[in-house]
Amino acid sequence: MDVFYNPKGIGDVLVIPFEDGDRYKIRHEAFGDITKITDDQGTILGYNIFQASTHFSIEGTGKIELTVAIHDKIKNLFEENNLHDAVDWDLSPAFVVGYVKEKTPHEDADKLNICQVDIGENTLQIVCGAPNVDVNQKVVVAKVGAVMPSGLKIRPTKLRGVPSNGMICSQKELGLPNAPVEKGIYVLDDSYAVGEAFNF
Repeated sequence: MDVFYNPKGIGDVLVIPFEDGDRYKIRHEAFGDITKITDDQGTILGYNIFQASTHFSIEGTGKIELTVAIHDKIKNLFEENNLHDAVDWDLSPAFVVGYVKEKTPHEDADKLNICQVDIGENTLQIVCGAPNVDVNQKVVVAKVGAVMPSGLKIRPTKLRGVPSNGMICSQKELGLPNAPVEKGIYVLDDSYAVGEAFNF
């Protein structure tokens, strides 16, 4: 899970996004320096923590990995400000090394394949349209909840009726320098371990 901090752009605010919402139906509730953001159905869309630099030691700006230290400090802030929402967020990496165990053609789409991808902790079914995806490959997987460099948030979806939970990424989608022009996923070499975080 990632949080965001951009003091030059939006001020001294730590942004903790969960879901997108209709901007006309968003509600805000303040708990000290914490603003809880919900939709009109009560679904939590995220939190903003103002005066963030007084509460956290934040290194860098932009997208920041939610570490155990930041997570624990947020939990303490919630308690100090009588905000009783659960703070049991997923701290596992959003981008991991996966291993394609199986690949079967999609029955209703010539260019799609249904892949079973081992990410260490479990196996994900991911529908992939890359022409070079194949079994026995190590690949980069963006798990559900990951935010791509483009701003796209990975969600559970169905492609032509088949559930897909995650995305097998290309170098271009990861924003890597000198990414090839040709379409295709990023196939990793054997130095990578299945389930480890992929940092870029």
